[in-house]
Amino acid sequence: MPSFDIVSEVDFHEVDNAISQVRKEVDTRYDFRGGKNELKYEDQVITLIGDDNMKLDALKQMLNQKMAKRGISIKSLDYKEVEDAAGNQKKQVVKIKQGISKEDGKSLVKLIKAQNMKKIQASIQEDQVRITGPKRDDLQSVIEFLKGNVTDLELQFTNFRD
Repeated sequence: MPSFDIVSEVDFHEVDNAISQVRKEVDTRYDFRGGKNELKYEDQVITLIGDDNMKLDALKQMLNQKMAKRGISIKSLDYKEVEDAAGNQKKQVVKIKQGISKEDGKSLVKLIKAQNMKKIQASIQEDQVRITGPKRDDLQSVIEFLKGNVTDLELQFTNFRD
């Protein structure tokens, strides 16, 4: 029986490269000179620290551009609220989403079942969702449906087997 997996993965090597590029740009940009603007990256969490809201927004914009150029979807970045930091600075934490959470998996399964496709089965397996069906064409129609209707998650379709 044909099947495939729906996953949401991020290449952390490319994340590291994008962050390095942002750091280089911060070091060379005139408007960031003399300030204490920085970008920290540890354990799938990026911390942006800017002198004020305007510089923090510029850091966010640079991070989004570099991530997109490296093939990492902006949907994979979860921006938390802006906080006050020491010395009148602003701080924002950005978590990198890896895998499909249980809630997101349940909503994907519910969305697929609502389409009433013949004999298509969806099951949650840890941080991915497995789709099985009798025909390859049915599975391809599920992929097209999900690409068109799921906008809040970055999904990849892997492990397609006949």
